[in-house]
Amino acid sequence: MRVALAGLATSHPYTDARTLTRHAELVVWEQDPARLRRFTDEHPDVKVAGSLGEVLAAGPDGVVLTVPNPQVPEALARVLETGVPCFVNKPAAATRAQLDALDRLAIHERVLSSSVLRFAPAFAGARVDPGEVLAVRATVRHDVGLWATGYNAWQDTPGEGGGTMVTMGIHGVELLVALLGPDVGLAGAAGARRHYRTLRSEDTGVMALRWGSGVTGTVEILGVSEGESYDVTLHKRDGSETIVIEAGDDPIKGLGYEGTIDAFLSMVGGAPSPVPWAETRAVLEVLVSAREHA
Repeated sequence: MRVALAGLATSHPYTDARTLTRHAELVVWEQDPARLRRFTDEHPDVKVAGSLGEVLAAGPDGVVLTVPNPQVPEALARVLETGVPCFVNKPAAATRAQLDALDRLAIHERVLSSSVLRFAPAFAGARVDPGEVLAVRATVRHDVGLWATGYNAWQDTPGEGGGTMVTMGIHGVELLVALLGPDVGLAGAAGARRHYRTLRSEDTGVMALRWGSGVTGTVEILGVSEGESYDVTLHKRDGSETIVIEAGDDPIKGLGYEGTIDAFLSMVGGAPSPVPWAETRAVLEVLVSAREHA
């Protein structure tokens, strides 16, 4: 099996590769020499391509696409032309223009884009009867202090990568949509920059959501945090139930990276994406609307 890593724009493909190397030969392309060097230092036997066209011409069985958000629509369009399954590392869009560009693509059933947390062992398989739920809350604790140093500035720029509201907020929105479905809209959003003053976006944020069923939801984003964890709380008449996702002793497994790659490899084997694009589109709509509102 041959898998192409098209872009190394975030930390995710470095983590993805540690799982993929157990299953496939890797071909990698990255625009930034320093990021590529970091990858090849860890994986010296990987084949390196000089362009996206070259990496796709190598005939991969699947593609993991990780480029800066403004480049996703064009790059994904080229991957779609090959017909091979594709995992687009999150978020697939961070602005209205980017989302509109994705809407113009013919996205087939073997395209997956999702927060890895959906596949975390503590959350995967969770089910809920919306009729029993009064409200839901997701709390995202993930420090964004690295961005305050200027690292990956495009991610922290609202008009490019969406900033903290989008890049970290997706984790909470994804988990709630996975439980309650895609019939959801944004009711409001707010953000603040209280600790990391050099950020281009925010270090804390909140979103209010409402499902067609009447269930209301809240996503709290805490970008100033000593630890990384993700909580989902379901409020019912008889009390509340909380699911906690943490890295544990094995972050690749505990945070869902391994499960995500398993899902991708199932698509390489012919299965459809476990997350229909309509559901991904609903998540992106909430995030883009939150960015606009905040």
